[in-house]
Amino acid sequence: MIKIEDLVVKFNIGRALEFTALASINLEIRDGDFAVVIGGNGAGKSTLLNALTGSMTPYSGKIFIDNVDVTYMPVDKRAKYISKVFQDPLIGTCGNLSIEENFALFASRGKTRTLMPALLKKNIDTYRDKVASLKLGLEDRMREPIGRLSGGQRQVLSLIMATQSDAKLLLLDEHTAALDPKMAKIVMNLTQEIITKNKLTALMVTHDMHAVNQYGNRLIVMQKGKIKQDIRDAEKQETCAFSIFNTSAPGMV
Repeated sequence: MIKIEDLVVKFNIGRALEFTALASINLEIRDGDFAVVIGGNGAGKSTLLNALTGSMTPYSGKIFIDNVDVTYMPVDKRAKYISKVFQDPLIGTCGNLSIEENFALFASRGKTRTLMPALLKKNIDTYRDKVASLKLGLEDRMREPIGRLSGGQRQVLSLIMATQSDAKLLLLDEHTAALDPKMAKIVMNLTQEIITKNKLTALMVTHDMHAVNQYGNRLIVMQKGKIKQDIRDAEKQETCAFSIFNTSAPGMV
């Protein structure tokens, strides 16, 4: 379980442009939750994800993962707890490395480095099987630089790589926003399939109202650094997200 207690994140502290990005956030993410986070620009969505990964240091408050205080744990140490898929496919992969090398690089995140080769045959076969399951024909291009692939293909692989570890939390930061509608649908369906099959805990930021309505068991609405609504399970399924948005937090999408 992920637990956030009174989390505050500020920018430009002590200056005229001081800004509170997260204002005393309290949130519990249960094991198996697939929470969808929505809100307008400046609502605090990306800041929340960055605080969870450790790339942004809180002003105050606490973050716990399975009762371990990770609030000030550095990004590289926290990587064993959290995986993230970025909006830009280029960020999540290294273009000059092959597909199999990218898989090996991602698999080493959060682990102690050793002198053992990263690309053992058994690992290569595992990576190939994972890629083959996508049915995109990429299993025959495993030694090809990943930079030669389309953005959509790289994003699909980023998702597979992010979910091959034992991380406790999967963060999805508008991971379909840069894709065309057809590829976005493929990625979202794959996202749902992987989360369900592996019983993952996930937090997804999106502006896609179709995705809001169709995916996840929980809806978190943010505005001005605060959580305005937290709708769970059956209530989420019964509620039209569009109505919530228009009545509670106009102009947020």
